[in-house]
Amino acid sequence: MTNSALFQPFNLHDLQLPNRIVLAPMTRSRAGKARIPNQLMAEYYTQRSEAGLLITEATTISEEANGWNESPGIYADEMTEGWKHTVNAVHDKGGVIFIQLWHLGRASHSSFHGGKPAVAPSAIKIDEPYIHTPAGKQAYEVPRAIETSEIPRVVEDYQRAAQRAKAAGFDGVEVHSANGYLLDTFLQSKTNHRTDQYGGSIENRYRILKEVIEGVTSVWPANRVGVRLSPNGSFNDMGSPDFREQFTFVASQLDHFGLSYLHVMDGLAFGFHELGDPMTLADFRQVFRGPLIGNCGYTQKAAEEAIAEGHADLIAFGRPFISNPDLVQRFRNGWPLAEPAEMSDWYLPTGAKGYTDFPSYTD
Repeated sequence: MTNSALFQPFNLHDLQLPNRIVLAPMTRSRAGKARIPNQLMAEYYTQRSEAGLLITEATTISEEANGWNESPGIYADEMTEGWKHTVNAVHDKGGVIFIQLWHLGRASHSSFHGGKPAVAPSAIKIDEPYIHTPAGKQAYEVPRAIETSEIPRVVEDYQRAAQRAKAAGFDGVEVHSANGYLLDTFLQSKTNHRTDQYGGSIENRYRILKEVIEGVTSVWPANRVGVRLSPNGSFNDMGSPDFREQFTFVASQLDHFGLSYLHVMDGLAFGFHELGDPMTLADFRQVFRGPLIGNCGYTQKAAEEAIAEGHADLIAFGRPFISNPDLVQRFRNGWPLAEPAEMSDWYLPTGAKGYTDFPSYTD
């Protein structure tokens, strides 16, 4: 399989990637209550370092951004130092690693914030049964609509997180603007009912993402900054009738920055909102000239086809990488994949179990 599309090298601007396989960002909840990245996490990423590009699990940019038990942060000195273990270990293996910057927005709970409500573009709660909190399962709450005057602070939080990511030695950053988290909820008409300059029109709903990218690219060259979008997704109670117009506009505007890549959740494995024909990578090719990463539910065969047909430059794999740390070698050699991991271990602080204890095919 070494002559396949997936195993052709790729120049991600000034970064030379040995293959087109990307480790997708996946929250795994092993950072502990202090949210400080640790040696176990370094081992996890090192096991998967043969991917052409590794994107870390979503990493919060501030205390306000938190909302997932024991996920890592990048807003304190100890966190920056903790991430160095992972970065150095991956680099020692010849890997390339970006960090994904995250603000959960309304997909959080007051118990993460000392009793204060989560923030969002508008006071609209997630219509789903419950959220996992430090106090166990809780009902979702109505978030607080963030004040216009507070938005520059959020943008600065992203900028400071980008600075810390550079200090930790990462090769670049990905701004998480997908899956119903803060920036995605600003983009979408379902969740953004604002009447200020950050709401109303398609252009205004894009404004905060634009300002975040401007802030992050003041720290990093634009060709080391990626953005993730999920135009088709229903995760976290998302999906807007004007999604095609919104995300076409967003991608066309992001194209002006000369970004490292656009990471599109084009697959439907996370749930499809069914508000129109799903957007495809071909749709994004028409308005975004930079590298495209496809994601969500790809098999090796589908990935090969997407790259060979020119729809994607790279393909991100998530769940297959959980129980196949040697996924690259399995694809390369045609080896069968391991049985999927128990979902109960995916997001729980169970230490090495279901995290770093999967054998490679040759073990």
